[in-house]
Amino acid sequence: MTSKALITGASAGLGAAYADRLAKRGHDLILVARGEDKLRELAARLPVDAEVLVADLTVPADVERVAARLGEVDVFVNNAGMSYASPVADADPAELQRVIDLNVSAFTRLAQAFAARRQGTLINIASVVPILHLEGMAAYTASKAYALTFTQVLAAELAGTDMRIQAVLPGAVGTELWDKSGFPLANLDPEIVMPIADAVDAALAGLDAGELITILSLPDAADWEAYEAARLALVPNMSRRRPAERYLVSDLPGTALSR
Repeated sequence: MTSKALITGASAGLGAAYADRLAKRGHDLILVARGEDKLRELAARLPVDAEVLVADLTVPADVERVAARLGEVDVFVNNAGMSYASPVADADPAELQRVIDLNVSAFTRLAQAFAARRQGTLINIASVVPILHLEGMAAYTASKAYALTFTQVLAAELAGTDMRIQAVLPGAVGTELWDKSGFPLANLDPEIVMPIADAVDAALAGLDAGELITILSLPDAADWEAYEAARLALVPNMSRRRPAERYLVSDLPGTALSR
């Protein structure tokens, strides 16, 4: 029986490259995006059965239509996302909301619908931007921090099941997302921009290696492990009955805390 994969944001960029690579691995596909023409062009090029499912994942009804199809597939590439470049104080509220609707709300609902099966392969596309803290892209950065943490917690919840989970953290990749965000790709140093095909090949290599977190350009996985170890070292002091000693101020009138 042929395995089937569903890919959101499949009409271009990482999504289209995932479609090509998963088709070559023998997966039939359900391709999801807003642009029907691009999806049909892609489907026609693929050497497998590729269904086109047109959906706008900022629309809740469309999200539910896609969620209803996730029970049919063995692999879900949770890739659809958008960026928006603007200082928060100057941002268009409607654009900020679209980032949240797509990168957080739709991302979560679809991941939850697939995770309920407790089997299969879930690939969540996150980003390195939560580590970089890029100014002028606060909503996008925060949404990808959400995707990363969501994946880590979900993996812990589903440990021991037959579900394989991966968060992919690309750096700059040569996709159309940049120009759509208002920060043109041409503004970036070419030395930091990874070709789309290389990004997906690296991500799938990380998946095959059993990685939970795949940072595509990181030379040594031990660096990420050290980053996580530093986070975990904070855990014993994250919640205590008393404030830290440095916040206890005595001998001042009106202070609420004392030693």
